[in-house]
Amino acid sequence: MQEFNNIYVGLDVHKNSIAVAVAREGRGNPEYLGEIAHDSASIRKLLKRLSPNGEVLNVCYEAGPTGYGLYRELTSRGHECDVVAPSLIPRKPGERLKTDRRDAQMLARLHRAGELTPVWVPDQEQEAMRDLTRAREDMKAIELKSRQRLGAFLLRHGKVYQGKSRWTQAHWRWLEAVKFDSRVQQIVLQEYIDAVSAAQQRVEDLEKVMREALQSWTLQPVAEGLMALRGVDLVTAMTILAELGDITRFESPRQLMAYLGVVPSEHSSGETRRQGGITRTGNGHVRRVLVESAHSYRYPARKTRHIQRRAEKTPEEIQAIAWEGQKRLCGRYQKLLQAGKLKNVVVTAIARELVGFIWAIACEVAGKPHGSKVLA
Repeated sequence: MQEFNNIYVGLDVHKNSIAVAVAREGRGNPEYLGEIAHDSASIRKLLKRLSPNGEVLNVCYEAGPTGYGLYRELTSRGHECDVVAPSLIPRKPGERLKTDRRDAQMLARLHRAGELTPVWVPDQEQEAMRDLTRAREDMKAIELKSRQRLGAFLLRHGKVYQGKSRWTQAHWRWLEAVKFDSRVQQIVLQEYIDAVSAAQQRVEDLEKVMREALQSWTLQPVAEGLMALRGVDLVTAMTILAELGDITRFESPRQLMAYLGVVPSEHSSGETRRQGGITRTGNGHVRRVLVESAHSYRYPARKTRHIQRRAEKTPEEIQAIAWEGQKRLCGRYQKLLQAGKLKNVVVTAIARELVGFIWAIACEVAGKPHGSKVLA
């Protein structure tokens, strides 16, 4: 490949077609080249047309359901490619027309102006882990829905479990003993029970695959380091790393917190400063598991046997960070509650501070400095 030729290519990508627009340096409005088929042959033909002498093109397209296959094909041919965040694309408030042509031209124009924000693109190993953790998350959602349907069916007919906790061995024995006078309703009950059992088995199978996959993953040391933290088990650690990849690419924990959308929103003007709820931008999968983990800090700081077994697999430096994090977050939880904060607000605040200790452990594993910047 030769030097970059100042051609900015905007692609509006769909399942079967790609709308193409080109913006050249200092040549006014982008030129629309039409649509091509979304296949390798058509992409090769387009690249040859735009770069007959092997110049490097600067291409961009929006992140979406088509994934990163196009990105990998373009970069493998030596061209620059940015996958941009759709939510961060500048848009004119009064603009009411939206077509593939306009979108492609807009992408080319904004890319030339440097106003687009690229997303981090995982490699194939990282994407495989992401697919695995998201599949487990989907199966867990199916399991929870199956449980809800079974519980609703029993409640409609006055069958209420009086034990302490549901979905325990005692609860399953109670379900096996439930009887209906109607043969049809007994069949319905059994189908609901079988649906819950099947969903649970799928979740267990995927978690087994996750444990096996972790052993050969390049981020295994980081995952084991994160599991030294209270409330961070195998599923949580792998979800965080599968979604974020190399956490040390963030310069500070504050940057990571903002990326995950756990920092307060703000609307300030002049001397007025107003803060609202968290921004909820960025990766919702990681934000969900962080909030789940934050609930475990409602108890006093303590090195339980379960936590200690996980921590023993890590160096003393990581154990020290995890223990310091537990002491701070457990104390912080109670302090915020006593100050009159709502429980949901407290849990969110703990999740935000937990991000700082996650960042510190990732830096420690990678041998990068972190020091006092954990909560900066």
